[in-house]
Amino acid sequence: MTTRILPAVADADTARSVTTLLSQLPDAEPAVPVGDSTQLLDTLARLAAESLDELPEVVLVHERIGPVPALELIREVALRFPAVGVVLISSDAGPAVFSAAMDSGARGLVALPLSYEELAVRVQAAAQWSAGVRRHLGASLDVFTGPGGTVTTVTGAKGGVGTTLVAVQLALAARASGRTTVLLDMDLQAGDVASYLDVQFRRSIADLAAITDISPRVLADAVFNHESGLALLLAPGEGERGEEVTDRAARQIIGALRTRYEAVVVDCGTQMNAANAAAVETADVALLVTTPDVVSVRGAKRTVRMWDRLQIRKAEETTTLVNRHTRHTEIQPPLVQKITGTRVAQTAIPAHFKELQAAVDAGRLHDLDNKSTVKQALWALAGELGLLKAPEGRAKARAARGSGLVLRRRG
Repeated sequence: MTTRILPAVADADTARSVTTLLSQLPDAEPAVPVGDSTQLLDTLARLAAESLDELPEVVLVHERIGPVPALELIREVALRFPAVGVVLISSDAGPAVFSAAMDSGARGLVALPLSYEELAVRVQAAAQWSAGVRRHLGASLDVFTGPGGTVTTVTGAKGGVGTTLVAVQLALAARASGRTTVLLDMDLQAGDVASYLDVQFRRSIADLAAITDISPRVLADAVFNHESGLALLLAPGEGERGEEVTDRAARQIIGALRTRYEAVVVDCGTQMNAANAAAVETADVALLVTTPDVVSVRGAKRTVRMWDRLQIRKAEETTTLVNRHTRHTEIQPPLVQKITGTRVAQTAIPAHFKELQAAVDAGRLHDLDNKSTVKQALWALAGELGLLKAPEGRAKARAARGSGLVLRRRG
């Protein structure tokens, strides 16, 4: 039996070493390594969408894969693709790491530096397990076949800069373009998404915090389906319950949302905590909202520096949005870019609050007039950030370019 193996290794030297050893294994068919967690999940999802038989028997996950941490990534692969045997590659092969890997759903652990004998044993064991699962369960396997969604976080430089307004309109724009979209309120102590969208709710993100394996049914019970077509996962009504959402819970919840929605928009508020930090760290796009005044821009610079010190996100990986922009202020977007060291969005949001006031006061932000210049600018921003669904022709072209990652069974 041919064993198809997909390595997920970010480090180039380790990837070459893994590929060389795998090519020496009998009846092994190694694929080109993928370099990050998003690429791994997208590749597996694409293969599963074609046929469950196209999935590799074994996936190797290096301990330093990112942006999703290795153990969280193993848990997500095990949840979404239960017939794939996952093996962790780690420099620490002690009992604590081994136990954590097994709890996450791994089928084995290989120590660094790699040895041929150990790698062969672990890969063979995982492949035999995978074959057994497929033989016994067959077509009854529950696999999430959609590609992993993109995560966009929206964070405020300080209170009152319009963070929630921006997050809501970005999510509405993504949904209107045809993408399945969820809006996650992670302003855990003072979330206002429900107020902006006129929602009465019982379940919140806090109800998922203690759940180890978030199944589609559990997720569906916690999500509120809004009349606009958005799915909402809201902050708890009791602010003190926000402490229940740890960084690990945040990663797991966002990972579960990635599997079910094409676009995940996260309102991180302005107060950073472990959960929000985890969201920003794992995001595909991190948007920082500021207004063109000294206090707000100083707040943006402070936030960027804090993210860099805590190794959450580098300045050059952050996009800053200037909200309430006018031509007459001394602080213009190029100056904000120079001060913060971030990339400033080409789209600036005009200072026309009168257009918004009626919709905000009524809690009907989804009914904002299409003629609103603020709405038009925010939806243009959604396009700039890649939140809008690509036309069919461009989507097919991207799929064709990515076909080199597809694994095929050899005759």
